Amino acid sequence: MDDLRYEDVKAATGRVEGRVRPLAVAPGDFGGTWFALEFLQHTGSFKARGAINFIRSHQEAGTLPEAGVTIASGGNAGLACAWAARAQGVRATVFLPETAPPVKVARLRGYGADVRLSGREYADALDACRAYAAESGALASHAYDHPLIAAGAGTLMEELHQRLPGLDTVVVSVGGGGLFAGVAASAHEHGVRVVAVEPEECRALNAALQAGEVVDVPVRSVAADALGARRVTPLALDAALRYDVRSVLVPDEEIVRARQDLWDGHRIAVEHAASTALAGLRAYGPAEGERVAVVLCGANTDPGDLTRPA
Repeated sequence: MDDLRYEDVKAATGRVEGRVRPLAVAPGDFGGTWFALEFLQHTGSFKARGAINFIRSHQEAGTLPEAGVTIASGGNAGLACAWAARAQGVRATVFLPETAPPVKVARLRGYGADVRLSGREYADALDACRAYAAESGALASHAYDHPLIAAGAGTLMEELHQRLPGLDTVVVSVGGGGLFAGVAASAHEHGVRVVAVEPEECRALNAALQAGEVVDVPVRSVAADALGARRVTPLALDAALRYDVRSVLVPDEEIVRARQDLWDGHRIAVEHAASTALAGLRAYGPAEGERVAVVLCGANTDPGDLTRPA
């Protein structure tokens, strides 16, 4: 399985149904705009969808080893992998650098994961994860660069179409591109345009579109913790080239402002990766009467900087 088709998203829908929280939607700031509240998902982000689809697909195929799954990630992907593994009765081994915050380690262990610390940087943890997978036979998962992960993320768009069948456009932030690729495959099937939003200093998809191929980009953004992929997945570039997609870049100050506005206007506390999509909506500028949904993809953030003095 080296590409992503709408049929893959439909198959994923059956696997995640009843295992993830149904997508909630709410009216946005002006007529015709909606918020897709995916930050309410298990583990606080959309990543739960891809993780459960990845594990259940391998269970169905009989290709899930006794050693379970393993991943190197202290972020949303690691949390989702640990949660999905526990939900399916599967072992999960998560690798982190020794510098990982204790709160992340504790949360992963709270989901039942075997957390192993290795090296000082993420690259060290990744190397240790790969060595463990080779030695133990554990199934290596990925944060975004896998068709099953992307297809699982695309189930969000299937639910969004059910709730808002007259939708014209969906706005989604892009890091490595797993969420975008899945959403784009589903959106195209339903005749919905996709606006792909990236920080100006984390523009892996935008740069790939300009180059006509996947390229490495520098990563410097307030949203880099979630959107800081150095290169976009080929699945995402393929989707951007094939479907009705508009690439939008936004500066960090607009990402920060959008996050604060969500709190001030709606009491919604999200991470910068989620507010990047709202900043992108403003840059995109929908036409009069256009029905647009903004995907608020995650809320694993410290909300302490959102409270302004009266």
